[in-house]
Amino acid sequence: MAEITLTIAGRSYSIAAREGDEPHLRHLEAMIARHAEAAHRASGGLNAERTLVYLLLILADMLDESERNPPAGVSPVLLDRIADRLEAVAAALEEDAASA
Repeated sequence: MAEITLTIAGRSYSIAAREGDEPHLRHLEAMIARHAEAAHRASGGLNAERTLVYLLLILADMLDESERNPPAGVSPVLLDRIADRLEAVAAALEEDAASA
């Protein structure tokens, strides 16, 4: 297992990752970063934990929309894999937030 540090909503999180998963995790980090500013504004800038909650709500809303209206040619299996990975990232964030 490798360890990778992701920066999400201005905070750094070290997480364990399988060898070879770093490019994918960096891609997810970039996707999250595109929505972090909106989450920060929605949280009122009160604290990082609240910002992360709004960020998770934004991403969950996007996932819900994609599940209800999948693009043509996207398999439900792929959507399940994406959901599993988002849940793993959310669990890692919660664990890091609890230890901070």
